[in-house]
Amino acid sequence: MGEDDARPEQGAAALAPVARRPLLCVVAAYAAVLTALSARYGFHRDELYFLAAGHHLDRGYVDQPPLTPLLARASTGFFGDSLAGLRAVATLAASATVLVAALVARELGGGRGAQVLAAVLTALGAQALAVGHMVSTATFDLLVWAMVSWLVLRVLRTGDGRWWLAAGAVTGIGVQNKFLVVLLVAVLLASIVWVGPRRVLFSGWFLVGCAVALVLAAPTLWWQAAHDWPQFTVARGISEDDGAENRALLLPQQLIYLSPLFVPAWVAGWLRLWRAPDVRWARAFAVAYPLLCAVVLLLGGKGYYTVPLLVVLLAAGCEPVLRWARAGAGAARWSLLTAAVVVSAVVNAVITLPVLPPSALAVPMALNKEQGEQLGWPELADAARRGWDRIPRRDRSRAVLFTGNYGEAGALARYGPARGLPVPYSGHMSYADWGPPPDSANGPVLLVRTADASGIDRHFTGCRTVARVDNGHDVENEEQGAAVVLCDGPARRWSVLWPSLRHAY
Repeated sequence: MGEDDARPEQGAAALAPVARRPLLCVVAAYAAVLTALSARYGFHRDELYFLAAGHHLDRGYVDQPPLTPLLARASTGFFGDSLAGLRAVATLAASATVLVAALVARELGGGRGAQVLAAVLTALGAQALAVGHMVSTATFDLLVWAMVSWLVLRVLRTGDGRWWLAAGAVTGIGVQNKFLVVLLVAVLLASIVWVGPRRVLFSGWFLVGCAVALVLAAPTLWWQAAHDWPQFTVARGISEDDGAENRALLLPQQLIYLSPLFVPAWVAGWLRLWRAPDVRWARAFAVAYPLLCAVVLLLGGKGYYTVPLLVVLLAAGCEPVLRWARAGAGAARWSLLTAAVVVSAVVNAVITLPVLPPSALAVPMALNKEQGEQLGWPELADAARRGWDRIPRRDRSRAVLFTGNYGEAGALARYGPARGLPVPYSGHMSYADWGPPPDSANGPVLLVRTADASGIDRHFTGCRTVARVDNGHDVENEEQGAAVVLCDGPARRWSVLWPSLRHAY
C-alpha cells in the first residue's frame, strides 16, 4: 500500500470533544491508588541508585542518561525526602501516560466512550501499574513513547508538519532518559516509508524536528561519546547474559504485559489500523508494531520494550470494542467487558502493586520479581552495622565499607548514616566513577555482597563472613542471605585495585 492510499487529508475530519470530566476522574482515581500504596513496602534497588546518582549529577552515567536521576532528585526536593516523595514524580508521569492514551484514541476517531475506555485499560495494564508505582527509566520511557506516537499520529492525520517540532522535542528529551526511543522513531519512519503517507517526510518541518531532537539529546550523546559509549557496553553485556531468555519470552510477554484479557482489544486495534478505511492514514502503526518486535527479537531486548506501541494498538481498538459491546442483545456483552476489566485490575494489582503481605509474595514474584526488590534494605544495613561493630574503633578511621552492587551501595548510603556507617563504595556501574577510596584507607574492609558473588573476595586479604542478611519475610530476593564479609584490608592500594573492581553487569 503506497502513499496515495494513505493521504493525510483522509484523516483530517473533526475530532470528537475530549472527555474531560470522566478522564479527570479516571486519572484522579489512578493517582490516588498509586499514592496510597507508594510507601507500603520500600525503595527498589534502582530507586536507591537513582537517589545516589541524583547527588552526583552529570550529563550521563555508565548505564543511563541523566534524566531519571535528575527527576528523582527534583521529586524528593519538592515532595519530601521520603519514599512517597520520590514516587510522586512516577505517579505524575504514569497519570500523564493515561491521558495521552486517551488522546491517541481520540486522534484515531474515538468518541468520549473510547477515550475513557483507552484511559481505563491503559491505567489497569500490568506494565503501567508496575512502572507507575516506582521510579524507573521505563516509567518515563512509557510516557515519552506515548507522546511521540500521539504527535506522529497528528502529523499523519492532518499533514501539518509543524507537529514534527513537538515530536522532535519529546524525542530529544526522551533520549536524555533512555536511548530506546530511537527504536520507536526508527520503526515509525521505516513504516511510513513503506506504507505512507511519505509526503510528511518531505516537509522542511521534519528536518527542523530532527534538528531539535539532536540538539536536546546532544549533552548525553556527547558524554557517552567522550567516555567510549559505556551504555552500549552495558546493553551488550545484558543481551549476552539474558538475550536467549528474552527471545524465548518475547511472544508470551506480549500477551501479559497489559493483560491476557486485553489481547482482543489490541488485536482489534491492529486489525483496524491495518484495514479500516477511516484510519488508513495511520496504517504505519500497524506495520511499526511487528517491526519493533522483530528488532527487539534480533537484539535480544526485553519484552516490555514493545509495550508503548501495544498501548497505541489498545487505544485504536477501543472504538471497535465499544461497537461490539453495543451491538449485543441485552447486557451480556457489557457484562463480559466489565468482567474482563475488573478481573484484569485485580490480577494486575496483585502482581505489580504492594497489596499483599510481604510474606505472600512468592506467587507474584514468579511473574514480577521487582516486587521482592523493594524489601530488605534496612535489614541489609542492620547486618552491615553488625559487621562494622566487629572492627576495632582504633581501625575504623582507615576502614572502608565496600559493596558488590549499586543496590547495596544505595541502601547503605540511605540507611547507613543513622546506624553509624561510613559512606559506602562500590565498583558497580557509575558508583565506580564516584570512587575509589583514598589509598590511606588501608585498614579493614567490610564487604557486603550477594551470596553467589564470592569471587570479589580475592581482591582483599583475610576475609571471613561475619553476618548474613535476612529480610525477615522469607522473600527470596537477590539480597536474601547476602554475606557481610570482614577482610583485613585491600590486596593492593585502592588506586591500583580499582580498575579490577569496576564492573557494569
